[in-house]
Amino acid sequence: MRLTFANAARRSCCALLAGLLCALPVAAQSWPAKPVRVIVPFPPGGASDALARMVAQKMGEQLGQSFVVENRPGAASTIGIAEAAKAPADGYTLLLAAAPFVITQYVYPKLSYDVRKDFVPLGLLQTTPTLLVVNPALGVASVADFLKLARAKPGQISYATPGSGSLPHLIGELLKMQAGVDLLHVPYKGGGPALADLLAGHANSAFLSPIEVNAHIKSGKLLALAATSARRTPSLASLPTLAESGVNDFESLAWFGFVARAGTPADVMAKLSEHLQRAVNNAEVRGKIAQSGDVPAATVQEFADLLAREHPRWERTVKSANIKPE
Repeated sequence: MRLTFANAARRSCCALLAGLLCALPVAAQSWPAKPVRVIVPFPPGGASDALARMVAQKMGEQLGQSFVVENRPGAASTIGIAEAAKAPADGYTLLLAAAPFVITQYVYPKLSYDVRKDFVPLGLLQTTPTLLVVNPALGVASVADFLKLARAKPGQISYATPGSGSLPHLIGELLKMQAGVDLLHVPYKGGGPALADLLAGHANSAFLSPIEVNAHIKSGKLLALAATSARRTPSLASLPTLAESGVNDFESLAWFGFVARAGTPADVMAKLSEHLQRAVNNAEVRGKIAQSGDVPAATVQEFADLLAREHPRWERTVKSANIKPE
């Protein structure tokens, strides 16, 4: 009887323990135990969407779990960021962050989230300098020529942007501050119309990505004066930077990275970081990223360092230029 009772007690304890284990939240089990959601705060089909999907697919293949991209565009990316900020801090929701992730924090005064408190960097996917390009009819051949003309004609040399508060708008304002010139900001409803008017000569200059303007530079329809990175990059080795061209300490990059919710368990963050780096360093992925930008190290620290530079730069620029939401 004692053995029978003991066996029954053991069975009861085992059943109770199994029940408790089943009741544990998914986050406490081996991660990832279900698909991971990747929120992209931009429309489907664009370069940022393709980049996120490519890296997410590789991470999913490595981990044996689906990484499902969800597009949540709108309101300068704040809709998608707000959606990610409401997610549990369990590693099952990632967000594709780009320059507006920082900029909108200062342009929009009443956001439902604070990116500095609600998210933690996971790793960069790509960094890309923008290019200061001009219509050849402007008659300048260098940054020095451009700044000289701008000083001679304050408020008359225009730069076209995809809209107020966009990264190209902020870059122009930063150049105005650091070079001491007065340029005329001409906002458009998107990068396509801005580029079209620059090509037509209705705008004098613009800050655009290499992928947008490379063909027009090669054809002679546009002239590239400088890159906005702090140092020359391998993909643009022959083009000087603004910093080299007399605008001391000038730096601005277009970038894309993954962030997770603040409070995500350290072991989950470590696993995410490991597989993000493996995905970005995959030969196929590196090759595709290098076609339109520069391949980062994809480490948490690298991204944290970039964000530490981005926040004070754009907070100061937004306040100085008194940029308001459209």
